[in-house]
Amino acid sequence: QTTLVESGGGSVQAGGSLKLSCAATGYSIRNYMAWFRQAPGKEREGVAAVWTNDGTTYYADSVKDRFTISRDFAKNTMYLQLNNLKPEDSAIYYCAAARLQPSGGWSSRYGYDWWGQGTQVTVSS
Repeated sequence: QTTLVESGGGSVQAGGSLKLSCAATGYSIRNYMAWFRQAPGKEREGVAAVWTNDGTTYYADSVKDRFTISRDFAKNTMYLQLNNLKPEDSAIYYCAAARLQPSGGWSSRYGYDWWGQGTQVTVSS
């Protein structure tokens, strides 16, 4: 059974930083993993992804150069470092994992099979 558990969310002021964690059980983080976020009244959107053993990474334009995705194989945990946070980054952040390479691309929510419960990130101005 695959489970994903996020942690690390919180409330910060604009310009601050957070580090989110996604601990996986029953799934190897060497496969296809991603972070998504969903703000109230908005669609769930892809933020970043890291795929396969070679660690190819993808980022949404809105977070490029501010967020960094990484993995710790020993802990079977994926991370998302959030720097220079902006109020528009406020959302529930979810980690996701796929059994096979998502056919719709890294940012398509429909390509992922398992989801965590989410962790809230709130950025105040």
